[in-house]
Amino acid sequence: MGIESKLRATSDIKLADVDPSSTPGFKGDKNDGEKVLAKGILEIGDLQERLFAESLSGGKRSVLLVLQGMDTAGKGGTVEHVLEYVDPHGLKIHSFKQPTDEEKAHDFLWRIRPQLPSPGFLGVFDRSHYEDVLIERVHAMAPADEIERRYGAIVDFEAGLAASGTTIIKIMLHISPDEQKKRLLARLDDPTKQWKFNPEDVDERAFWNHYQEAYEIAIQRTTSDAAPWYVVPGNHKWYSRLAVQDILLTHLQQLNPQWPAPTYDVAAQRARVVASPI
Repeated sequence: MGIESKLRATSDIKLADVDPSSTPGFKGDKNDGEKVLAKGILEIGDLQERLFAESLSGGKRSVLLVLQGMDTAGKGGTVEHVLEYVDPHGLKIHSFKQPTDEEKAHDFLWRIRPQLPSPGFLGVFDRSHYEDVLIERVHAMAPADEIERRYGAIVDFEAGLAASGTTIIKIMLHISPDEQKKRLLARLDDPTKQWKFNPEDVDERAFWNHYQEAYEIAIQRTTSDAAPWYVVPGNHKWYSRLAVQDILLTHLQQLNPQWPAPTYDVAAQRARVVASPI
């Protein structure tokens, strides 16, 4: 489709130049997008299964999908719709919450490492190590020089992951403040969604511009060939899901995992099955 190349962030990206209601790289409407999405989820499932099978024969490759965005940006829905047909045996999803006292006693990357995908796995971070240069920058929870250090630490960390065989894909789901207000109200008006509402989300809206600045700086400072950032317009959920699917598919297709060759004589084993007495 060509969506992936349209959304890849550069080191001089300006979020103000990205229209959250736009649909770069796709000319169809919602119905068209949903048809493409339904087809793509099958291919993602197939490619991920091949990646997992490859690892059982010594393959070392894995994929890490990092999802970031303001509250209600659609991270959970994206996982649900894009990875619908991925075999759970090869999928690892982790959502990073506020760090515990034990986690705070270590470097910010300490709690990230145990959650990284093993060979053959597709890992998903719903929020990630980037919270430590986003919320902590906005609310001055860490000194400015420490925040500055973390950008470099992230670049080095991700370069090491890539060198060891992990394909890193980082997504920012970019919504407008008006769209967030609409989604927050929808949660409050739906008894089945009220459990998702957090009163603190309303408080955080007062820092909207500060968060946009923090995201922009983080993306500028940490996007790279080894770990690219993609800014996905998120006001239309159907498009953001389609875009994430296209980005993930592009990377999986480039990996092109193959079914491992059997280590036994297929014909001989087939004959054994046919001749078995039961």
